Amino acid sequence: MNKKVSSLALIALLALALLSQSIFTVNQMETAIVLQLGEPLDDVYKPGLHFKLPFIQKVIYFDARVLDYEASSREAFTVDKKAIVLDNYARWRITDPLQFYRTMRTLVGAQARLDDVVYSQLRAMVGAYTLSEVVSTQRAAIMTEVTEKVKGIMKGFGVEVLDVRIKRTDLPAENLRAIFDRMRAERERQAKQYRSEGEEESTRIRSDADRQKAIILADAARDSQIIRGDADARAAQIYADAYNKNKDFYAFQRWLEAMRTSFNENSKMVLSSPEALLKHLK
Repeated sequence: MNKKVSSLALIALLALALLSQSIFTVNQMETAIVLQLGEPLDDVYKPGLHFKLPFIQKVIYFDARVLDYEASSREAFTVDKKAIVLDNYARWRITDPLQFYRTMRTLVGAQARLDDVVYSQLRAMVGAYTLSEVVSTQRAAIMTEVTEKVKGIMKGFGVEVLDVRIKRTDLPAENLRAIFDRMRAERERQAKQYRSEGEEESTRIRSDADRQKAIILADAARDSQIIRGDADARAAQIYADAYNKNKDFYAFQRWLEAMRTSFNENSKMVLSSPEALLKHLK
C-alpha cells in the first residue's frame, strides 16, 4: 500500500513537472517565440496561456512596447565644412519577433545596429545642409527624411522605427573656444570704438562749453563796461547838476571830502599858505 502511494505521488510530481515545463504565459507587454533545439519555430505567441514541449523547447520573450534609444554624442560635418556634435534619440518597437531573433538576437544587438544606421543617415543628411539650416530652417525636414530612411533599413530586421530626433546640437569644444575668442575680440573692438567715440564726443562737448563760456564772459564784460560807463556818465551829470544848483555848497562838500582824505589820525601837514585850504572855515 505504501509503495502504491509513493508511486502515485511520484507520478503526480512528474506530471506536475512536465506540466510546468509545458505551460508558459505571455503578458500584455510582451510577445514570444519558441526555440526547439536552438532553432526558432514559425509561430509568434501573443499574450495569453500557451503550451510547448517540455525540455526540448525554450521560450524567448520580447518587449512589445515602444522603446526609446538615446545615442551617444557624435560629430558630423555640414556642407560648409562646419563640425557639429549631434545628440539624437530614436523610438522603435519590435514588429516581427522571428526576424528580429534571426538577425539581431537581443536588444543590445538591436540598439547597436540602430545606432549605426541612425548615425550614418544623420551624417549623410547633415552633410547636405549648412550649419544654419541644420540648427534652424531645415531641421524638421532632415528629421523626417532620416526617419523614413532608417525605417526602411530597419524593417528587414523585424523593427519598426517610429521617430528619429536630434535632441541637441553643439559645437566641438575647440570650435567653442574659437567662437568665444572671436566673440571676445569683437566685444573688445566694439568697446574700444565706443570709448573712442565717447572721448571724441567729450572733447567736442568740452570745446563747445569753453567756447560758450568765453562768449558769456565777453558779453558780461562788455555789458559791465557799458553799465559802468552809463553809471559814470550819470554820476557826472548828477555832480554837474548839483554844482550848477549851488556852487558854494558843492565847493564846500568837495573841501570836506578833501579834508577827510588828507587828515587821518595823528596826521601833520605843513602849509605855506593855509588860505587855499582853510578858506571855508572862515
